[in-house]
Amino acid sequence: MTRQIIVFMHMDDEHPGYIADFLQQRNIQVRLIRAYEGEPAPCADDTIAGLVFMGGTMSVNDGIPWLDQEIEFIKLAATKRIPLLGHCLGGQMIAKAFGGTISPNPRVEIGWHACSREDDLAAQDWLGEVSDPFTMFHWHKETFSLPENSKLLFSSQHCRNQAFTIGNNVLAMQCHVEMTEPLLRDWIDHWREDLSEDSQSVQSYKSIDKDFKENIADLRFVADQLYGRWVSTLAL
Repeated sequence: MTRQIIVFMHMDDEHPGYIADFLQQRNIQVRLIRAYEGEPAPCADDTIAGLVFMGGTMSVNDGIPWLDQEIEFIKLAATKRIPLLGHCLGGQMIAKAFGGTISPNPRVEIGWHACSREDDLAAQDWLGEVSDPFTMFHWHKETFSLPENSKLLFSSQHCRNQAFTIGNNVLAMQCHVEMTEPLLRDWIDHWREDLSEDSQSVQSYKSIDKDFKENIADLRFVADQLYGRWVSTLAL
């Protein structure tokens, strides 16, 4: 029996990016689900090795039926101990499924911002040789609280709860570790009007574009560590 990773997309602009590349490079089968186009979730059975949830511009608090159905699917998957991985909106969905709340972040956070690791065994387990601090890419206006029994992994100056883990196989992130050069270039070109000026927590188009390739390379190192740790929990 071939087991696969199910990747839930929430809008056309939020592609899986590097997580899809990472999985395919390891010959792990990936299936994309576009629930926003009416595509139903699969059965939570033994054909699923793990679930990945991407970002989106909507909120988990918007009462969108297909998004609420995905959150219920996460709850079901958790009872079956299926590995879960969430990016931005996807991380917020996991947080809500485990009893967390989603609320406005004190500041909109966009661009390359430093993150600091927690000084504990969980952060060492998931981040390994990643330096402290390290640079991450961000684009969000909401944040999640930490669900019961979760462990915070790292924070930024503008957002305390950047990533948490639950148990051995659940990783939820507020940030965008999945960015590739083409994906990020597409984002900043598409939403360039929102990036006209620098502020304390929002970088301009020019600032994001500066040292672009170097930052993507650094991000790739972090992604390899986090994704590698998550993939190690898959039963393939």
